[in-house]
Formats: sequence, C-alpha cells, structure tokens
Amino acid sequence: MALTTAEILNIAKLARLHVEESELADYQQDLSAILGFVEQMEQVNVDGVEPMAHPQDMAQSLREDVVTESDQRDRFQSIAPATANGLYLVPKVIE
Repeated sequence: MALTTAEILNIAKLARLHVEESELADYQQDLSAILGFVEQMEQVNVDGVEPMAHPQDMAQSLREDVVTESDQRDRFQSIAPATANGLYLVPKVIE
C-alpha cells in the first residue's frame, strides 16, 4: 500500500510530529513499506495455529509462596512518632 504525501502529512499532524519537506519522501517510502509488510502478513494462513504468549517453549520458574519474615507491626508501631488504633498518624498535607 503506497501512502500519498497528504496522508503522510495527516499522520504527522495526528501524531503531533513536525516533518520537514525534505523528509516527506523518506517517510512515505518507509511507512508504505511497513504497511506493505502488514498486508503481506495478513495473507498468511494461520488456521490451526495456537496463539502463543511467548515464542519460546519455556515455563516461568516461580519461587514458593512462603512467609520469610515475622510480623513486626507492634515493634514498628512502638517506635513510630504517632499511632492510633493500629494506624500511623501523619501531619495533614491537604488544606
């Protein structure tokens, strides 16, 4: 698919890009080539092909979900400047 100069200028306007007059031909050629490649990819028969989340057949190695630290809430609250009902009190910052 070949894009016209007007289409390139419209795309640049929508993307809020400034395109120099001398760059128009390059943009026109590059964007037309990209769209041509997309058209070519649309012609590929993908019937029976399973969608993949990743191109490699790998499994994510995950660690066990186990508790590694003890609850220290009471200790932290005891050294906090101000607490009430298990909450930390902070100065008001919004008027």
